[in-house]
Amino acid sequence: MSIQSSIQQISAEQVAAEQQLVDTVVASFSKAEDQRLKQLMQSLTRHLHNFLREVRLTEEEWNAAIEFLTAAGHITDDKRQEFVLLSDVFGASMQTIAMNNQAYKEATEATVFGPFFVADAPEIPIGGDIAGGANGQPCWVEGTVTDTEGRPVAGARIEVWEADEDGFYDVQYADQRVAGRAHLNADQDGKYAFWGLTPTPYPIPHDGPVGKMLTAVGRSPVRASHLHFMVTADGLRPLVTHIFVEGDPQIEIGDSVFGVKDSLIKKFETQPAGTPTPDSRDLDNQSWARTRFDIVLAPVHI
Repeated sequence: MSIQSSIQQISAEQVAAEQQLVDTVVASFSKAEDQRLKQLMQSLTRHLHNFLREVRLTEEEWNAAIEFLTAAGHITDDKRQEFVLLSDVFGASMQTIAMNNQAYKEATEATVFGPFFVADAPEIPIGGDIAGGANGQPCWVEGTVTDTEGRPVAGARIEVWEADEDGFYDVQYADQRVAGRAHLNADQDGKYAFWGLTPTPYPIPHDGPVGKMLTAVGRSPVRASHLHFMVTADGLRPLVTHIFVEGDPQIEIGDSVFGVKDSLIKKFETQPAGTPTPDSRDLDNQSWARTRFDIVLAPVHI
């Protein structure tokens, strides 16, 4: 229902009074020296008031919204960002990413950052292990980093992080462990490789207000299996993305933060126990998986 149809049942005097308030609030931002800030605040005001008027929001509903945002603030700390989750489940994170990382030639597509990145993750050499003792099936990940002209990006910094097989990131544990995350640098030929864990589906944190909202509207909090990457190099557009596991049923059911893109779905091939590994690692008779992810970085200015 549009705002025009929603106000057809109220008096012209009421419509005029409501519009006068909108105009007054919009005008209150007119003296902002920063023109971009002025644009943002005035547009936000118009859209917010249009929403309020379209749905004819009740005072009880407005108070419930305030309580929801207050709860999101209370549960947020240095290890959990409820507002990032809120942005993610509304698709706002993906929409912002799509607008700011427009397709360019064969550049790798971006997707959501997520709430569990931690700066200063330990460095590993090429072929090192990011698992740090986390539970899960070992997985060999390899690929190259190039620009859109096919030139290797020597020394590109590659940040990787993921949940363990129980669906938890290291920061969700209380023991200060560092596991399932690291960074490494591509070699002179743009090649990289590391050991991680085969990704598995897991729910976003759903014991807070965002989780309660998903339950109320009948939505699942589960994310499709994925492995996070952030790749940076001088003169090239930073890339935040992840890869997903081909055949994961959750892809068809739906990713709770709308992060899946077809180009990021990769084949993770399970290797039987005893299969030789690329680096002759002894896996103590475990099965393992392998995948390839070739990364293409776009120029900063397109």
